[in-house]
This record gives sequence, structure tokens and C-alpha cells, in this order.
Amino acid sequence: MRLSQIADAVSGGLEGEDLEISGINTLTDAEPGQISFLSNPIYKKFLAGTKASAVIVDRKQTSIDRPVIRTDNPYHATLKVVKLFYPEPEPIIEGVHPSAVIASSADIGRNVGIAAGAVIGENVVIGDSTAIGANAVIESGSVIGSNTRIHAGVIVRHSVKIGDRVIIHPGAVIGAEGFGFAPIEGHFQKIPQVGTVIIEDDADIGANTCIDRAFLGATRIGKGVKLDNLIQIAHNVEIGDNTVIAAQTGIAGSTRIGKGVMMGGQVGITGHIEISDGIQIGAQSGVSKNFPPGTTIFGYPARPIMETKRIEASLKRLPELLRQVADLKKSVNALIKD
Repeated sequence: MRLSQIADAVSGGLEGEDLEISGINTLTDAEPGQISFLSNPIYKKFLAGTKASAVIVDRKQTSIDRPVIRTDNPYHATLKVVKLFYPEPEPIIEGVHPSAVIASSADIGRNVGIAAGAVIGENVVIGDSTAIGANAVIESGSVIGSNTRIHAGVIVRHSVKIGDRVIIHPGAVIGAEGFGFAPIEGHFQKIPQVGTVIIEDDADIGANTCIDRAFLGATRIGKGVKLDNLIQIAHNVEIGDNTVIAAQTGIAGSTRIGKGVMMGGQVGITGHIEISDGIQIGAQSGVSKNFPPGTTIFGYPARPIMETKRIEASLKRLPELLRQVADLKKSVNALIKD
């Protein structure tokens, strides 16, 4: 593919020779014949030493010693170029493997791929062009939409509803029983979890993430939600559309997360609270109450980020303040004795 074709695809301007390009890679890993990109200024230090034959840059970037494609947003352009070279990034599952076990009552759509060892339970519905990976289990009564990909080893428990164009990565468990126990007469009695999980269209669920079924009603993952690996979503949690959550975050039961929320890794959120739309939560924060929409919060306990920074700055001064207090105490005691 020539650079001029790439430039046209990303609505960019080509400067330099119209080379033939064989692929795309990072500045540090690119080889001759590949194109790279500079989307973040912190990586500018790698620009001079890259082996890439051409680079995607923003329109303000000064000229370099090789062809460039100038764009308004190099990162967005790079995403388009990746799709040019990798139109189907994962192997397509075609047909039904002989070792797959499919209940006779299951309703399987057109062009569905089911890999080796997968199990499809009674009365399961799978939409058109969906792929079920090796050893995945879809239990009875669950509904999977169209153009959805369930990767290897995923467990979808009974009566779960998953929308269209959803991706669930290996090892995720959807619809396990919620963690519900009541202290009765000196011991914990299990509370039946008879609700379900609903994952709406275009959601992405990371590897080994667990989304528990509701006590009653539904644990709900909204449209376009992106969940990283190793996340725990407890029973009756609701996550609003287009929220993104990084790895190892845990959200306790019955909490409602608004739309467009962003969470860093290892965030902990207590149960039975609401998180307003557009809130941004820094990594390792502990959240026990709500804040106004659009607030950026951080820390343990989570506070507005500038408040947390002021507290952290004050804590750094604490040893010196303690020494000053001790010195003042000595001076006061000396005056009293005199």
C-alpha cells in the first residue's frame, strides 16, 4: 500500500516520497518499509532513531528526515491505518466444530461459528454472525445477539442477555451468583440470586472479569461500556453507557454508575451509592459517596483531585511541622520554668 493511499484514507497530507508501505508499528519497533506514528509528545524522543520509513504526525510537527503524513489527530489516523493493514485482527471461527455440544432446543442464527468443546445449553438463542470460542459455555435460556464474539473459556450462566457486537474476552464469567448472605441465628444464610445480567450493544468485557447476576431484577452493563481485565461487578450494579473501567476495579452491590464515567485501575467503590455522569476516578481510589457530574476525584477516601493534592502536599510537610511543634513546646516549657 502506498503512502498516498494511506494519506487519502486518513484525510491527511503526504510530504515526501510516495513509498510502498508493508505495515504499521511503534516508533521503537518499526522496521524499514513500515509506517509509525507520533500521537503523544512524550514519545518524540524516539522519532530521530526510528527505523520506520514514514511517520504519521500532527500538522504542527516540524519536518523530519523521512516522509510524513500530517493529520489533525495522529492517534485517530493511526487507528484507521491499523484497520487498513489488519482488517480482521483475529481468526474467524467458521462453522460448528464436531466436538461442540449444542442442545436440540437451541436457536442458532446464520453464519454462527462455534469452536471445539463449546457447550450451548437448552433454549439458548444466538444471533447471526456470532462466534463462540473453544470451551466456552452458554447455559440454558441465555440470549446472545448478532455479530458478538464470545472468546475461549467464557462462562455465560443461565438466562443472561447479551446484545449485538459485544466482545467478551477469555475467562470472563457472566451471571454467576451474587455475593449475598444474611446473618441469621448465628450463621450466614445464602440469599438466592434469581435475577439476571444484561449486557447491551457494543460493550467490551475484559479477560477474567466477573459480572454477577442480580438478587432480583438485573445487573446491567450499558451500551458501549468498556471493561478491562480482572474487574468485579457485584449484583444489581448498573453501569451507564460509554463508561470505561480499568483493570482490578471492584464495584460493590447495587451501585449505579452514570454515563461516560472513567475509572483508573484498582478503584474500589462501595455499595448502594450513585456515581454521576462524566466523573473521572483516579487509580486506586476508594469511593464511598457521590460527587457532582464531571468531577475528577482521586485518593483514599476519594476527594476532588485538587483537594487530594493539597492534602498530599501538607502531609509531606508533616515531619517538619512536628519538629517545629516539638521545638516550640521546648521553648514554652523553658519560659514557664523561668
